[in-house]
Amino acid sequence: MGKTFVYIKRSLKFLVALVVLYAAAMWIMSGMGLTLLTPREMAMNLLMSRRGIILTAAVLIWAAVYPKVGFVVRQVEADIDEDRERIANAFIRSGYVQTRDENGILTFRAANPFRRLRLLFEDEIRVSRQGRTVVLEGIRRSVAEVEMRLKTYMQNAKRNED
Repeated sequence: MGKTFVYIKRSLKFLVALVVLYAAAMWIMSGMGLTLLTPREMAMNLLMSRRGIILTAAVLIWAAVYPKVGFVVRQVEADIDEDRERIANAFIRSGYVQTRDENGILTFRAANPFRRLRLLFEDEIRVSRQGRTVVLEGIRRSVAEVEMRLKTYMQNAKRNED
């Protein structure tokens, strides 16, 4: 798949998730009697009011830039062969399981189906070699968590060697 296709797919997934979240909130408010309007009337008010148009524009803009800010590439000083166990442990402790090992690229996915759904099935983190470092590619919050664990493991290993 091309990068543009992946970008558009991620953006649309995020937009759909925001729309579903908004619709669920309207449905719950209406069902609990917290509003006098029906969900349809609330949607029409959203689309017809100035505030609603601004909110809709903000949601569309955020969905358009989300793939750019929501996904990252990070490097950690480690060797993909020598430190494979530490890499795997960092992912396991972060709630991930290894799903592939092809051409020197390790792929991990969330172990919990609920977490996969929460991440809109964008839970794949790829680990590859770049010189004397490993490169982590994936959704920002998960990569940050694994990166922190892996750096800690590598620092502890280095300290134990000294």
